Amino acid sequence: MSTKEKQSEDLLLEEDTVKQSEIVLFNDDVNTFEHVIATLMSVCDHSPEQAEQCSLIVHYNGKCTVKTGEYKELKPKCSGLLQAGLNAEIV
Repeated sequence: MSTKEKQSEDLLLEEDTVKQSEIVLFNDDVNTFEHVIATLMSVCDHSPEQAEQCSLIVHYNGKCTVKTGEYKELKPKCSGLLQAGLNAEIV
């Protein structure tokens, strides 16, 4: 194995060890679709289509993963969702 291949393999192993977390958004009877969509676009950088799809999944399934990544990156986004009155948590 060449040095470059070894470095590439080490990098892949390192990426696998970074724990991925998820922001899960839960359904409620308070917020409108428009508010949820606008909030997902502004806080989570969703496209309009992605935000609309997530809002429908939340509505019909009760919850939806709206963002995946490292905990430290998700924490401020989850806080933004909570401040906007949405029900979300990092799992």
